[in-house]
Amino acid sequence: MASPGLVRWYSSFYWRIGISFVVSVIVVLVAQSLMVGYARSAGAFAPGNPNATAAAIASAIGSSLTKDPDRNVEMLLADAPGPGPSVYVVMTDGRLASRSRQPLRAEIEQQVRATLAGVPPVAAPGDRPTGPVVTAPIQVNGRLAGMVVLPPPPQRGLLANVGELLSLPGTLALIAITAIAAFVIFAPARHRLRALERAAERLGAGHLDTRARVQGRDEIARVAAAFNDMAIDLERQTEALRLSDRLRRQMLADISHELRTPLTTIRGYLDTLDMPEIGLDEEKRRRYVETARRETLRLERIVLDLLDLTRFESGVASILPRVVAVERIFAAVARRFEHDAAIAKATIRTSVDGSVDQIVADPDRLDQAISNLVANALRHTPPGGTIDLEATAVNGGCQLKVIDSGGGIAPDHVPHVFDRFYKVEASRTSGAGGSGLGLSIVKAIAERHGGTVAVTSRPGRTAFVITLPDKVKEVEKVEEVEKVEVRKSSSHESTAR
Repeated sequence: MASPGLVRWYSSFYWRIGISFVVSVIVVLVAQSLMVGYARSAGAFAPGNPNATAAAIASAIGSSLTKDPDRNVEMLLADAPGPGPSVYVVMTDGRLASRSRQPLRAEIEQQVRATLAGVPPVAAPGDRPTGPVVTAPIQVNGRLAGMVVLPPPPQRGLLANVGELLSLPGTLALIAITAIAAFVIFAPARHRLRALERAAERLGAGHLDTRARVQGRDEIARVAAAFNDMAIDLERQTEALRLSDRLRRQMLADISHELRTPLTTIRGYLDTLDMPEIGLDEEKRRRYVETARRETLRLERIVLDLLDLTRFESGVASILPRVVAVERIFAAVARRFEHDAAIAKATIRTSVDGSVDQIVADPDRLDQAISNLVANALRHTPPGGTIDLEATAVNGGCQLKVIDSGGGIAPDHVPHVFDRFYKVEASRTSGAGGSGLGLSIVKAIAERHGGTVAVTSRPGRTAFVITLPDKVKEVEKVEEVEKVEVRKSSSHESTAR
């Protein structure tokens, strides 16, 4: 399997553009070279072999002058074979003919006439280098009658050479290949970017289920994947906000409903007590005042429970864990509800496994959670029933159980028992009702301790189980370190004395 670096290099969109550009340039150059080579082989640019050309012209002119010495050399040169206008004929009798409008350079003519006269040419001062001059003798009846001269071509600039190479067919081929390369390289990227743009527009218009198509592993694909991740997160956050708003509205409705009942009762009894035309004896008046006081206490309990639940859920409720004895918490809860249990004719029993006689928790909050579960159990336990408080060890922690022998909770209600203000059917609501927040507070306390709470129920047995992690060893280590520090401090003080 390729390494991540190789995969990133191979998948990079920018590398593909660069490599494609280099390949397209190479293809254009190869095509241009083939076209120029073909044109040169066909004689479009080069004049062929200059020596052969000069010899052919000299032979033709020599043959014509052999037949008729008086013929016009200018006309013979014009009819002679061979391409190119830069051809000159210098005769021994002094005649000079050419195909060009430009005169033959003086130094070249001087050298050619010296050769015709059999005199070694002597360069005059200031003569320029002539370069390669091609000459061919003109023979008439076996004697030298003249010479055909092909002077060196004039020096050409870089632009002239490029212009020769960039012929019209080559330029058209260059434009066509470049356009095809640009289409092949950039068209797919344009379509993918356009699709990503349309996806962004749809997402901005509120279609949160919009997803961009991910193709390949290049930069555009990574942008599309990042866009999809952003869309998923945005959809989740929006759904969470909707759920939060729905829960907030439901909570406000539940709070309004729960508070309205005691307030209505209090107002009704106070209005009755305030009516002078209604004669009330002392017993009725005392009963009305006691009812109003009881509803006031209920209202106060709901408000306090709401405050506790809000603190726990917002994370501002303080948890002060330390090593506590489970037996003491169970005993304190049993004593607190001893009177209520006697009235309900129920029995509270405790059982603590020896391996969990001490746990790490906030004793006040844990007492509050167990008390809420016992109060809930007392409301739903029939006369003669039992409520068991049990503590057992589990792998990595402990479990605190509150088990009652009531009629049980219907299966469709079990998932909702920890919701705010949720109350089950009448079989679990006999007697005085609670605020509907007690089990929610139990769940919040368990979670603040890093634990969980669950419920299992069937007719005759409903068990609420709080599972807490085992942190006794951690606390013991901290206490041991503190003891060592104290001993070291005491030792230092003794030495100082």
